[in-house]
Amino acid sequence: MVRVLSKIRRLLLDSGLVSEKQWAAASEVPGSQVEALLALGNVAEEDLLALLGGASGVPPVDLHRVSPDAEALATLSREVCEEHGILPLTKNGRSLSIVVSDPFDVLLMDDLRHLTGCEIRKVLSHPALIRSLTESLFQGDRQQVDDLLCEMEADTLNLEVQMREDSADLEDSGACGDDAPAVKLVNLILLQALREQASDIHVEPGEHQLRVRIRVDGRMRVLMTPPKAYQAALISRLKILAQLDIAERFRPQDGKFQIRHEGRSIDFRVSVLPVVGGEKAVLRILDAGAMSMELDAMGFEDCCLADIRRAIHAPHGMLLVTGPTGSGKSTTLYGCVREVATVEANVVTVEDPVEYRMEGVNQVPVNPQRGLTFADALRSILRQDPDIVLVGEIRDRETADIAVKAALTGHLVLSTLHTNDAASTVTRLVDMGVDPFLVSSSLLCVGAQRLARRICQSCRIPHTDPPPERLLAAGFLEQELDEAQLFRANQEGCPRCTEGYRGRFPILETLALDATLKRMVVEGRSVAEIRSEAAAQGALSLRRVGILNVLRGVTSLEEVLRVTLGDREDPRNT
Repeated sequence: MVRVLSKIRRLLLDSGLVSEKQWAAASEVPGSQVEALLALGNVAEEDLLALLGGASGVPPVDLHRVSPDAEALATLSREVCEEHGILPLTKNGRSLSIVVSDPFDVLLMDDLRHLTGCEIRKVLSHPALIRSLTESLFQGDRQQVDDLLCEMEADTLNLEVQMREDSADLEDSGACGDDAPAVKLVNLILLQALREQASDIHVEPGEHQLRVRIRVDGRMRVLMTPPKAYQAALISRLKILAQLDIAERFRPQDGKFQIRHEGRSIDFRVSVLPVVGGEKAVLRILDAGAMSMELDAMGFEDCCLADIRRAIHAPHGMLLVTGPTGSGKSTTLYGCVREVATVEANVVTVEDPVEYRMEGVNQVPVNPQRGLTFADALRSILRQDPDIVLVGEIRDRETADIAVKAALTGHLVLSTLHTNDAASTVTRLVDMGVDPFLVSSSLLCVGAQRLARRICQSCRIPHTDPPPERLLAAGFLEQELDEAQLFRANQEGCPRCTEGYRGRFPILETLALDATLKRMVVEGRSVAEIRSEAAAQGALSLRRVGILNVLRGVTSLEEVLRVTLGDREDPRNT
């Protein structure tokens, strides 16, 4: 701050707008020297803004003629604005214009960029005018939120919370009275997240404000920044919904609740974690009604879907679906279970936690705190006369060993594993301590999956003459280059999308183990050799499946390159 004042003082003195005597007199007035100079009439406001704007390259703005918009105001709290003498003005996508009185504070701009998740564009105005406008716009934190909530129709805020039989009435649990605005604010957050088709909600405490972010199509973005004063009430409301201990603030807690919205039930999985500044809450949205669990509707390649179907209709053996967290593995396995869960089959799942309820399926939630681990549950399940067993995740050698032996003793086992691709899964099981012969004997098929964003069909832009060398390097075939019509995302977006993308779809590669591949597993062949043999048999890699969807106009080349690795071998598989 001292350095900035020194720079402004030097500019004023060098320009001749202010003398040393006038600056010294202004320094004796409490508050800002710059404001004192303006109040004493030593310098005109227009001259001062022109001088600072010319020296910093920041254009001045007349706040008498321009009004901040509501979306911009929601990005920063009153406390932040008053502390730094700033005011959000306009917001266009990820670009945020902020009125500042000090155009030389670079560190503040870095902090604001991190705080809002936006690219900051500065404009300049008189500090007293910024302060006055801030006071008029933020007429009390509670009134600000109440006004926002009043814009919503009363019936849309009345989410019906589905309670378990042993639970108390929410409205009698300290969630009403003075905290009623927090109840409405939580409902507003849930509704807006559902309308944006978000998968997660993050409620994050900051030093001066509360930030709410949502994950849409795998990308995080700011939803709103409620006043800091609402932090305790908002977190308490979420704890009450999830039936957590509202008095416990120093250890992690996990819970869940369900709401009714537009005629369907939506589950929310809640995780509360103590962090610097308070408690952070993350809500995973599990909306079974908004997604299809039919294998035919998931958009898999025909050959990959055929591999999956051959595996799940086998009398026994194991199917594994691999990929990173959030790649849709569980959804794919639920689709498999739904197809094979008939009245003739006893289907049992063991999950941590149970994400979606399925009629006719016995679902067991893992609870390590009470001694029920994946391995313990799986042992018990095998004594329940199952035909098909879904294990949420193979995490350790013990679970892997039991799952493999179950697949060898007449059961069909479905599970997930964290590996980069299908071929790596085989060696991963061996590295976990499972005998290679048991792996080859039990494993029917492995699928590796990623989620890629769909390009918006309304605003997509034709990709004009991409370099052939780049396309060949990405994995296109030479015969595809002449007729390929590619599209790229419109970063400006449209009312139907976010930055040119809307929704996601799975990219799946499969490795069906035939006699040759089983023999290679027993012989301990490398991942590269297994991958090469699979490609020679016509298997499609993740990158190749992604490119086929680029050619269909489903997604962009940039998105496929982002979510998939290049083929280490170059099989030119078709």
